[in-house]
This record gives sequence, structure tokens and C-alpha cells, in this order.
Amino acid sequence: MAKQLDYHTIREIFTRFQQADPEPKGELEHVNVYTLVVAVALSAQATDAGVNKATRALFKIADTPQKMLDLGEEGLIEHIKTIGLFRQKAKNVIKMSRILVEDYGGEVPNSRAALQSLPGVGRKTANVVLNMWWRYPAQAVDTHIFRVGNRTGICPGKDVDAVERAIEDNIPVDFQIHAHHWLILHGRYHCKARKPQCGTCLIRDLCQFEDKTL
Repeated sequence: MAKQLDYHTIREIFTRFQQADPEPKGELEHVNVYTLVVAVALSAQATDAGVNKATRALFKIADTPQKMLDLGEEGLIEHIKTIGLFRQKAKNVIKMSRILVEDYGGEVPNSRAALQSLPGVGRKTANVVLNMWWRYPAQAVDTHIFRVGNRTGICPGKDVDAVERAIEDNIPVDFQIHAHHWLILHGRYHCKARKPQCGTCLIRDLCQFEDKTL
């Protein structure tokens, strides 16, 4: 684990990220907040590309909780059976949809606690939805962010909760809305797990990773 970088270094890192990609976007396709929740819940232990491939047809016919209930668990399974853990995920999506209809009038709630009370929705999923849909500076820490945070010193921590706190505590407020997207994309396409592309990295001169591949 690298030591925590100082304020000025972090500000320079995120200034570079911002200049390279001013409006980073999540890569999960969705048509409204409900389909965003479903897509993020389906993405656990799966790739965004794989989820998108499965949900394009699904969201054309089931873009509300009631329509998902009308489709039913078996109908949902037919759409998502290419995604890992599809049976358990289908059960959760149907349970979640029923709760949204019965307890929330078919609307997706926008507090972290209410979101996390839904089947299949953990803190990371709740944070993604709060950030992407309501533009709240919630930080969804996945394996990419955990790796980048600890390698570079941007937001080191022993577990995902510690990394989340390090982001909130150390990244300047004006970068908080997009912070987790910049970090995810950097980890997905540049600071890869096995072969980090340090030679073309925007921040290699500021990064504390000792085993740079140059």
C-alpha cells in the first residue's frame, strides 16, 4: 500500500484527468433510474459490456418495476442467462421490483439507506446510482479503484470502506462528482491489474507505484 499523497499532488492528478476527459461517463447502458439500478445490480462479478449486451432487449420491454414483474422471473432469466449468477440476480431483481411497486409507488428512492434495503443492492450499487443519476458525490469503490488507490497513493486503504473514506477526505471537492469514474476508467484501461500501461500513463510522474512498466 502506497502512502497517502498530499493535497497538491492529488489536485494535479485530477486536473490532468479532467483535461483528458472533462465529463467521464459510466459505461452501463440505462434509460431511467430504475434500469440503472437493475444494470448496476446485474454487473456484480460481470463486465459492463456483458451486462449491456443482455439488457438492451430487456429494457425495451421492462423499463419499470411493474413491467419487470409482468415479465416474471423466468422471462427475466431468458434475457440475462449470459450473465454470471443470473438465477440469484433474477430473484433479486424481481424482489426489488415488487418492493418498489408496493412500498415506493414504483419510484426508486434516493437515500443510500433506502437503496441498500433493496434486494441485490449493496453500498457500491447505491453509490453508483446516487452519483450517476442524482449527481451526488458518492464514491463507488470497485476492484479498479481499490487497486489504483493503493498503487498510486491517491486513496489508499486496507478495505473498500477505507478507500471510500480516503477519496472523500483527500480529493478536492470540485473533483468529487467525477472522481470515481476517472479512477475506474484509469484502472480499467491504463492501470491494469496484470500489465499496467505505465509508459503511456498521464500521472506516472506523480504515482508512487514502485514496479512501473516503462
